[in-house]
Amino acid sequence: MPITQSSPRPSSGSESSLSEMGARIIHYIQAGYSGLYLLSAEEQRVEAELKTVIDHLNRGRQPVESHQLCYWSAVDGLVNTATNQVHSASDPLEVLQVISEQPERTLFLLKDYHLFLQDPNPIIVRKLKDLLLEGKTRQKTLLIIGCRLVLPPELERELTIVEFALPGKEALRGVLDGILASAGIQDLAAEQQEQAVSAACGLTTIEAENAFALSYVQTRTIQPAVVAREKAQAVKKSGVLEIIETRESLESIGGLDVLKDWLLKRRNAFTQRAVDYGLPPAKGLLIIGIAGTGKSLSAKVSARVFGVPLLKLDAGRLYGGLVGQSEANLRAVLQTAEAIAPCCLWLDELEKGLAGSKSSGSTDGGTSARVLGSLLSWMQEKTAQVFVVATANDVTQLPPELLRAGRWDQMFFVDLPNQGEREAIWTIQIRKHRRNPADFDTVQLARASDGLTGSEIEAVFVESLYDAFDHEAEPTDLDIAGALTTFVPLSKLMAEPIAALRNWAKGRARFATSQPKESRLRKLAA
Repeated sequence: MPITQSSPRPSSGSESSLSEMGARIIHYIQAGYSGLYLLSAEEQRVEAELKTVIDHLNRGRQPVESHQLCYWSAVDGLVNTATNQVHSASDPLEVLQVISEQPERTLFLLKDYHLFLQDPNPIIVRKLKDLLLEGKTRQKTLLIIGCRLVLPPELERELTIVEFALPGKEALRGVLDGILASAGIQDLAAEQQEQAVSAACGLTTIEAENAFALSYVQTRTIQPAVVAREKAQAVKKSGVLEIIETRESLESIGGLDVLKDWLLKRRNAFTQRAVDYGLPPAKGLLIIGIAGTGKSLSAKVSARVFGVPLLKLDAGRLYGGLVGQSEANLRAVLQTAEAIAPCCLWLDELEKGLAGSKSSGSTDGGTSARVLGSLLSWMQEKTAQVFVVATANDVTQLPPELLRAGRWDQMFFVDLPNQGEREAIWTIQIRKHRRNPADFDTVQLARASDGLTGSEIEAVFVESLYDAFDHEAEPTDLDIAGALTTFVPLSKLMAEPIAALRNWAKGRARFATSQPKESRLRKLAA
């Protein structure tokens, strides 16, 4: 049976009901706002919302007093949705003149008009300002819709920004109901429907509709796994955010018992039981320490412990060349994370992404500082269940406001692994590469690898595998010992910075590994 996809329904799932966003637009119109900038990539959803707004504005009114909705594009011209009358005004300046000649109580939706404001014609700016002033007296409202915010300084105070959030579960249920009705599916369990809706959170209505339809075409039902896979592809399109599949578990980490215990105590933090108990929402976790000691692995495992999706933010791609693009990218990332919530948001190597935030703004025009400010403000005010996991190697590059008490639930320091941790890491790495740990003396290997990080231990074992493969034999303790003799660890190459990082962590961060009573940090390799 073919799937019939239709235009998205209003976010409430009903043609006559009004969503929170629709009510907000009505309040702006009734208050006399003449210019709104609708920030959304979903034109069809916005159009459906505006039609509902018009219906509510016209309730109980005489036809002569009713509101009308017109939309404009450079291809179609200006179209009246009630009368289908078309004004062939394809020029962005010409349409402003046509709008000034239209009757009162009319809403004008201008599609793609933000593209003409990127490097605007001064005449367009002047005409827009005059038209907005006229709109206040003649009950006309201009609505510019764009997927990103593009406003010249001359118009920043003239237009009010209305940001359309990604559709919530109620709207996505309406989309799913439409697909189920079109496909004639009547026996899909309520639990599976709820899982499919949860899997679609973070998608636009069109993307969710496509994902549901694809799932039916491939499996003849609605499979949440198919929807989640399509969501991962959709989220990745921006290049800034991606969904990471977490196959690792706590058993994949050698040591870090304090960090593991801390995570296990919070494994039910996103459940309704935690809310009913009165637990405050979990904020996040900052993991600092020496490179290669398992910080990124711990971030992945955090999402697995919580049983929620893991989103990874590529801070390098967050910054754009256009003015305001970096801030817009961050807003899109945070909006997506809140739509997918509950989830974990992973900020890897945080100090690199905020490298310019401590400058005066001379290097990047203050972009890094503004991005940091937006991120900190969101972390402080967020109500969505988004657990932020950040990792950093060089804590001295992080701005102090990011480290202050209360910004994170906990800040952990990950040191070089001790004897017991190295034994566990050797066992994990040997098993990971399809060998039996019982064939190796992991105790002696742990002693011989003092000063090595977890990733360095893996590199040594891989080197021994190559040596053994070259001799057409299985690796032995002697092969590993040979690889160890030629390996130069980071603790030797970077002895001074590591010592400085350890000194900084004393009294400032919680150690991820239990410390003996007579706590004495392990010596750096000579």
